Amino acid sequence: MTTKTSTCTLRLPVATKAEADRLAAADGMSLSQFVASAVAEKISAMRAASYFAERRGRADWAAFDRLMQRDGGKAPRDGDEMPGCRGSSDLA
Repeated sequence: MTTKTSTCTLRLPVATKAEADRLAAADGMSLSQFVASAVAEKISAMRAASYFAERRGRADWAAFDRLMQRDGGKAPRDGDEMPGCRGSSDLA
């Protein structure tokens, strides 16, 4: 698969570029690939944050509270407890 690319001149502080070069080499990729990957990762993180902010705006907090206060359910199976908790009563 061929991906269209464009050229971008990038100015980085010397120390930042040196560290990026080192990390790219350690990961077995070129600096260009490393930067493209980092930019794609940042875009993904910002889109995810935007998505969750939009979802939070549509939340029905009253329904959430009702769900969290309901009776019933089962205690976690052995090995499935939350770290630091000994039982479901510790979660309240």
